[in-house]
Amino acid sequence: MLICLLPIVVLSGAAALAAIEVQDFDDPALIQRYEDLTSRLRCPKCQNESIGASNSPIAADMRARVAALLRDGQSDRQIENAMVSRFGDYALYDPRLDTRTWLLWGLPFGLVVIGACVVAAFVLRRRRLEDRESGIDGLDEHERRRLEALTSRHDAGSQARRNDGEAP
Repeated sequence: MLICLLPIVVLSGAAALAAIEVQDFDDPALIQRYEDLTSRLRCPKCQNESIGASNSPIAADMRARVAALLRDGQSDRQIENAMVSRFGDYALYDPRLDTRTWLLWGLPFGLVVIGACVVAAFVLRRRRLEDRESGIDGLDEHERRRLEALTSRHDAGSQARRNDGEAP
């Protein structure tokens, strides 16, 4: 049983070691910047995986390019710009806010505002319907007495006309 599992363990360990190459830097700050950049940049081939964690050849190329640009003294922003110019905005996990991405950033807020307006409209409409349905129950005491006086006067006039033979 152990002999059957041994090839699987050896092959999976070899694949894990071959996946990520090691970049040598003399400065610990460059090592930290390299790790930060490779975790912030997305592999164009892999779905939602950073170039630091990807096994694809294009991610290896991107990691080598990041290391070379770091050694050349480029800033993080310059390196990100180089990757975006080569691979597009998809290379960044957090796209920048510019004229092409304002809809991407603004759409969630806009949908929340539209949803709040729709809910408010439903609540107001329902309140109006409830007020109409409540009829006499929605009136205060003074309004109720006045309404009763008007309806009794109207009913008395209608009754008198009927007695006289007039049409209502």
